[in-house]
Amino acid sequence: MRRLALVLGVLACAGCTDFALLDGGAVVATDKTIGDHVVSLFSGKNCSTVRAEQGFTYCEEDEPRITPAVHCYRTLGTVTCYDQPDPTRDPREEVGLNQHNTKGRAR
Repeated sequence: MRRLALVLGVLACAGCTDFALLDGGAVVATDKTIGDHVVSLFSGKNCSTVRAEQGFTYCEEDEPRITPAVHCYRTLGTVTCYDQPDPTRDPREEVGLNQHNTKGRAR
């Protein structure tokens, strides 16, 4: 019911001359336009035009999570990491969340 009232309120105010002031105030206060709030409300995501203008995705949850590919091995007294696997080492010697040492565990 609350969502319906919000949507009806936004649509009713869309014809107002003060809509630009309301929208501008919403952007200053929350970094979202009123339309962004409506999209966020219905999608369940944190969406913002300001984010899109800064070069990010429109919705925060759609941002790709890039994990660097590192290959770490135990050395004498420490762990050393490389950007490529060491061809001279057995892959089972790698340290970290690798497939060979996470079997049977919940991820």
